[in-house]
Amino acid sequence: MDAEAYFKIGSHEAKKGEFSRCLLLYSGGLDTSVMLKWIQEQYECQVVALTIDIGQVADNLDEIRQKALTLGAVDAVVYDAKEEFADRLLSEAVKANADYQGGYALGCPLGRVIISEIAVRMADKYQCQVIAHGCTGKGNDQVRFEGYVTTLNPKLKTIAPVREWGMGRDEELAYAAEHGIPVKQKKDSPYSYDENMWSNTAEGGEIEDPCLIPPLDRILLWCKLPDQAPAQPRILEIDFDRGVPTALDGGKMRLCDLIMKLNKIGGEYGVGFFHLIEDRIVGLKVRGIYENPAAAILIAAHKKLEMLVSTREENEFKSLVDQKWAYLTYGAKWFEPTMVHLRAYIDSQNLKVTGKVKVQLHRGTITVVALESANSLFDANLATFNKDASFNQNASPGFIELWNLPQKTAYNATKDVYKQPLHNGK
Repeated sequence: MDAEAYFKIGSHEAKKGEFSRCLLLYSGGLDTSVMLKWIQEQYECQVVALTIDIGQVADNLDEIRQKALTLGAVDAVVYDAKEEFADRLLSEAVKANADYQGGYALGCPLGRVIISEIAVRMADKYQCQVIAHGCTGKGNDQVRFEGYVTTLNPKLKTIAPVREWGMGRDEELAYAAEHGIPVKQKKDSPYSYDENMWSNTAEGGEIEDPCLIPPLDRILLWCKLPDQAPAQPRILEIDFDRGVPTALDGGKMRLCDLIMKLNKIGGEYGVGFFHLIEDRIVGLKVRGIYENPAAAILIAAHKKLEMLVSTREENEFKSLVDQKWAYLTYGAKWFEPTMVHLRAYIDSQNLKVTGKVKVQLHRGTITVVALESANSLFDANLATFNKDASFNQNASPGFIELWNLPQKTAYNATKDVYKQPLHNGK
């Protein structure tokens, strides 16, 4: 590793000697475990390790805390943020039908918001002048963490050891072995995961190269492959109150518990995992495997219920609002003022998204099969194909004539124009 090759140009990047105590966002994985040792060596400072519980089921948080202390942290804090994460951020994700570029429900971007907020509070509590994160120089999370931390408290600075040291995965494994740091990753198991209750993200190995077929049986941690899922479908009933899920199969639940239960059910039926060709903030195009079964189920149900109670114009405009919300959330712009305005519209339209939705899960598919709401715009007397006097069919021809008038007029006025070559035959 060659630390001299990295030059700090950002005003928020801390330098050696400028601080005495660092708050490390600590997951207990390869990167942050190596970082904990490396920061102590390179920056000659104390390290407080902060692990935030936002529903990562694969981790033993007590073991992670003890590991941090063993590696030299002066303190190791485990902070339970599951309920706050679900109630404040994931409820908004459901109402916004969270989707970035085809199936990604934005688990990492949303997680980075709450982690940054808590980290800023903990840095103040533990008198840390700097926050360290484990992101690379090619990823999105460096932008999110550093942007959010310095937005929420402009006096704080950050360091990014992975970006500084220039170590690859093999070099990190060698450093861990040399310093007696226990890690799960091995050279023959190259996959890297980032997990919270909203999604599990897998990267590395065959996933990186779009020409290769990822061996999902070795990669997926939450979801069964569809051909291994139960043969019989399962129908779930989900209650919504103003856009927020409140009950599953008649049982009222905290949102965080509902999400984690749906992850297990959805994973068993092989739903909610995606291969995503992703445009990163820094300009790279990459591939990832995303598992978000609960998110996929809830968003499918919410979207249909929202459509039932909203007009065509509302639904059309909402899709544009949702897409902008998703791109700003992904793009480290959670505190951008535009988000305030988008939330106002999202919350307003969701005031009437109350009702029950029945969703069928079957071997990798999610199908909304029935839904009801007191605010439904469906009128059986108008919609039925049976004879009914509520709909005046005598008015239809006049409507058709006026509806078609602009198209008919324009086509006949210009039909000969478009038959001409575009470039005069040249």
